[in-house]
Amino acid sequence: MTTKPFRSGSDQPANAERSPSKSPSKKLWLAAIKPPMYSVAIMPIGLGTAIAFHETQTLHIGIFLTFLVSAILILAWENIANDVFDSETGIDQNKHHSLVNLTGKKSLVFAIGNLFLALGLLGIGAIALWQHDVTVPGLILVCCALGYVYQGPPFRLGYQGWGEILCFVAFGPLAVSAAHYSQSQSWSFPSGVASIILGISTSLILFCSHFHQEADDRAAGKRSPIVRLGTRHAAQLLPWLCGSLFGLTVLCVLLQIFPVWTLLIFASLPLAVQLVRHVSAYHHLPERVSNCKFIAVNLHFWSGVLLCTGFLL
Repeated sequence: MTTKPFRSGSDQPANAERSPSKSPSKKLWLAAIKPPMYSVAIMPIGLGTAIAFHETQTLHIGIFLTFLVSAILILAWENIANDVFDSETGIDQNKHHSLVNLTGKKSLVFAIGNLFLALGLLGIGAIALWQHDVTVPGLILVCCALGYVYQGPPFRLGYQGWGEILCFVAFGPLAVSAAHYSQSQSWSFPSGVASIILGISTSLILFCSHFHQEADDRAAGKRSPIVRLGTRHAAQLLPWLCGSLFGLTVLCVLLQIFPVWTLLIFASLPLAVQLVRHVSAYHHLPERVSNCKFIAVNLHFWSGVLLCTGFLL
């Protein structure tokens, strides 16, 4: 893989030249901050906590809230760091809502991201002190490491097509297990299985975010699954990925791993159908398919909420 860094010694990326009289719109800033994406940080903490409550009938509210805020801060670091790392390869030249492109101040953006990481890890460290146990920080540090190697130099594993797998592991098994352990200080088979379902729905967001970027990814040498498969074959894979969320839940209920109330996840089935139909129709039209990642975010959020509710009931 070859990358094309911007001019060394400059915080101003090549595409960040803007008229001083024009400030970025509110819409661009919202797209850069990505508020809906923070469900990716919230859901693992909620699901792990819900399963621990289902098993122990105990909720440590202080630990839960601390973990929740810390997870949001750490995800903010990852999103900001990815913008910075992408600005160094040229892949974001056409991404007007990149924080680096909006501000033209790469070093400042990176410093803010690192501050969020430090604050998030401080909260995770507080949980370790309360519990006299370093298991949770250990799991979260592995999540952070996976978040770095995804886009960070010299690894940039996301450019080799490993992004969805890294996302699955970090926001599925690792994060859910850490949240469960923070409440119960024990391991749980149902938690491990549920984390697979959440990991798949999380990876779906990243998978869908590449459909409209296929040309830019290919030009930058990024071998995302969409580049490797092509948009048509990737669209044909989507029904199987979405269907696995519901198939695994049914299987776990039949095997009495999950309570029957977790079948509430089927209330999110219309979102899965909407996502599959939308991508199937517009996978080859970047301007039409670009919003599919937001449908995937809705599917992730509501399937996660319904799964959590099933365990709580």
